[in-house]
Formats: sequence, structure tokens, C-alpha cells
Amino acid sequence: MPAPRLPDGFTVRLGRHTRVLDDGAVLVGGAPTRIARLKPAARDRLRGRDVVVEDASGRALAEHLLATGLADPVVAALPAASLEALTVVVPVRDRPRQLDRLLGGLAGEVRVLVVDDASDDPVATAAVAARHGAELVALGANVGPAGARNAGLARVDTPFVAFIDSDVVAEASALELLLRHFADPALAMAAPRVLGLETDRPNWITRYEDARSSLDLGDDAASVRPRSPVSWVSSTCLVARVDALGEGFDGSMRVGEDVDLVWRLVAEGRRVRFEPAAVVRHEHRTTLRAWLGRKAFYGTGAHPLGTRHPHDIAPVVLAPWAAVSLGALLAQRRWSVPVVAALGAVTAVRIGRRASGVRHPYRLGVRLTGYGLVGASAQGVALLLRHWWPLTAIGCLVSRRLRRAVVVAVVADTAWEYARTRPRLDPVRFGIARRLDDLAYGWGVWTSAMRGRSLRALLPDLRARRES
Repeated sequence: MPAPRLPDGFTVRLGRHTRVLDDGAVLVGGAPTRIARLKPAARDRLRGRDVVVEDASGRALAEHLLATGLADPVVAALPAASLEALTVVVPVRDRPRQLDRLLGGLAGEVRVLVVDDASDDPVATAAVAARHGAELVALGANVGPAGARNAGLARVDTPFVAFIDSDVVAEASALELLLRHFADPALAMAAPRVLGLETDRPNWITRYEDARSSLDLGDDAASVRPRSPVSWVSSTCLVARVDALGEGFDGSMRVGEDVDLVWRLVAEGRRVRFEPAAVVRHEHRTTLRAWLGRKAFYGTGAHPLGTRHPHDIAPVVLAPWAAVSLGALLAQRRWSVPVVAALGAVTAVRIGRRASGVRHPYRLGVRLTGYGLVGASAQGVALLLRHWWPLTAIGCLVSRRLRRAVVVAVVADTAWEYARTRPRLDPVRFGIARRLDDLAYGWGVWTSAMRGRSLRALLPDLRARRES
């Protein structure tokens, strides 16, 4: 059976981080970073930074750019989609106020199935669903969000389904925007950006979450796949092609079921997209206990995911030269900087040799090596302060160098994230929240590892990656 083809008129645009070199003959970017050399016929299909599918050559180029993460679909150029092709499934358990808010926002513009996952007060849930004209599916036993979504999915008879959690505020316009992406026949799922719900009484937790929520994946559109900058999307809100889902989520998983589904779809050769132009709002937790508990809960999904996707669960992915460089910097010896410089020089030369068709290959090699070292440093900080913090804490008891490294990592990470996210919060409280976030998530990862008697979810991936 031939692979589905992008339709005529489908338009893709080079990503914000994709560099165009040598008068359009070379593209640098994607995930992982690669150097793409365009043949004259392909180069002619580039109109500025856009490629419009008009013939076989343009279609092949657009497919390649999408597959490598060098470009993203131009939503405004995609045909409008009808909400009649969509059914919304809302799993809920004892949240009548939030459910009422969600259904009110959809304003009867789309068919909705409310799946009551054995609420303690099913009458209240049924009353809200009836008031908004939503269909009710009442479960006799609590099966968890994944099982509740699957129960709703089994009753969907439209080509597309949206899964939306009850503590979300979503408008039909966001769903319509996501539906446009399915002009790509290989697309199985699309997800919006999840921002915080405005509140009349914000506190330091909600202000931190508004800037650094675990559910907010940023403002860059992306192809979603393991081992990439956007490696998952949350089931907080998802739109999917029904015939691509099979039986749906893994009902045995109470956390991480969304990541598992995304990775399974990608493994099947389907595409998943993150579209930040579509926005929904999520009600953040506002108390310290509930907030930390949720962060730790997210972390406990690491081991179940590791058993299902052992090659994709590593907390960081480092090229060997980058891992050695981080080790040298952590050692803080006189030879540390010279070793890092030598490794960087060798790596830059290797990249330059591979990029022999580029006008200035070694200049490009130096630039990519620099980007690689910065990225590796960020991952090293994450290991020290987030994934491995119990080991870091023990090491700090006996090593002055490690204590010094932790201080530098904390200051650098806080300053970088504060400048990047511009929170409505002072730097001190932001820094404290950032560390509590890391401690809670890391605790959840270690808890799941100990329960599962496996360190798979804690081990870095040091396999070599091609830079071009």
C-alpha cells in the first residue's frame, strides 16, 4: 500500500531555528541537528522560507522537511476544517464546577461525550452534562483517565476525536485550528499549547506555573517524537485521527499514558504535531502540597515508560565527546578546559569534513560544536539538579568540587530560565520554585525506579549521534 501523500497546496515553512546557507543550497537544523544539501530542483521549490506542494518534487521536499523537523506546516494555508467531523471526549471524576466551565466554553459547537469515571457524586456530573447537551457515559468502576478516554473512544463515530481534561478551558476555534493539520494524511495526532488559567488570586506557585508549567511546551511549532526537543504532548488536550488510535491509551497506566501513545504512534511511522497557535487553558494547582504532589506524580511515569520504550526513556542524550567534556568540567582540574577545547576542536573538524559541500564547512563545524556543548551543559545541569539530585546531595557531603558545581548550576539555571520565561515573580522565589519543581519530579522518578527495581529511566544515553 503506497504511503499517504501530502495534497497539492499543502505549505510548509522552515522552522525558526533552521538556518539557510549558501544561497539556499544548504539547510541546517532539525532534530537531531543535520545538514541538508538541496539539489537545484529542490532549491527552486523554496519560495523564501516556504515550500508549496505543487508537483512530485515539491511534495518530496516538503515530506523530507517535515520528517526531519526542518519545517512545519503553515496553518493559515491549510483548508478550514469542520467541527462536525469531531467528537470531544471528556473523562471526569467529581469535578462538576470545572466540567461546567469546560462545556460552557465549547458552547454546544461540537458533540461531547462526558465519561464519568465512577464519581462519588454521579448525579452532579450527570446534571452538568445534561445542562449542556453532552452525552453521558457512566462507568461502574474507576478505571483511571486512560480507561475513561478509551470508553469514550469506543463510542466515537466521527473521523476525529478530541480528548480534553475536565479542568481545562477550551474554545471550539482551537479545536478547528488543530483539525486543519489533518490535511496531512500521515498525521495521527495534534496538540495545542497549554497555558495557565487566569485567576483572581494568583500566588507564587501559579505565577511560577504560568512561566514554567510542565504542560507548556513553548511557542515553537514542532514535530513530536522521542529524543527530540518536543518528545511528548500531554493528554490535557489532544486531537487525533480515530482510525490511527487502535484501542487507544494503555489502560493499565495511570500516568505517562499520553507519552506512551505518542511514542507508539511515531513507532508506527505516523506523525504527531505540537501547534502553539492553538491555545487551551489549564487550572493549575495552587497549594504547595498539591503542586509538589503533581510534580512527583509526573515523575513516577518514568519506570512504566522505560519498560515499554527502553530506547527512548533516557533522561538525557549525549554524544560521547559531550559526555566526556561535561565530566572534564565537573572535575574542575587544570586540564579540564584544555580537554574540552581539544574535544571541541576534534568534533568541529569532523563535522567540517562531513560538510564538505558547504561553502565554509569548518566555520559551520565550530558553530554546531558550540551549540552542542551548550545543549550538553543544559542536560548536565538537569542531571545534577533534577534527575540525579539524590546522588548529587550525597556527593555534596564529601566533595567540595561538587558543591561548587551545584552552586554554579543552580545560579546558571535560574538566571537562564528567569531571562527566558520572564515570570511575574521575583528571581528569589522563582529560583526556589524551580528547585522544588526539580526535587519533586526527581523524587517521583527515583520512587518509580525503586518500585520497579530498575535504573533504566535514570541512565543517560551516550550513543553517538550524527551531526549531519
